[in-house]
Amino acid sequence: MAKIPAGPPLEGLRRQIARHRSGNPQRSDGLFVRETFRLDRMHARQKAQEWFDKWPKAAYWTEVESWRQLEGDEIEFTMRRLPSAD
Repeated sequence: MAKIPAGPPLEGLRRQIARHRSGNPQRSDGLFVRETFRLDRMHARQKAQEWFDKWPKAAYWTEVESWRQLEGDEIEFTMRRLPSAD
């Protein structure tokens, strides 16, 4: 029976990840701006529309990253966008 070769050593990758994380401690993924809101349904739609009007999806990759319905008619949601359109 043929032996399956061992995978590559991962120590170099671990060092590279640790170096990257230590260089950017204030940013979790280093790319997106996120803001979380907790509003009633009508105001949540208005707030999301404001984001899409102010930061168009085509340029800023704006999107509703996550949302959930809470007690009553309240919605908690996170909006995400790029910091600039460059």
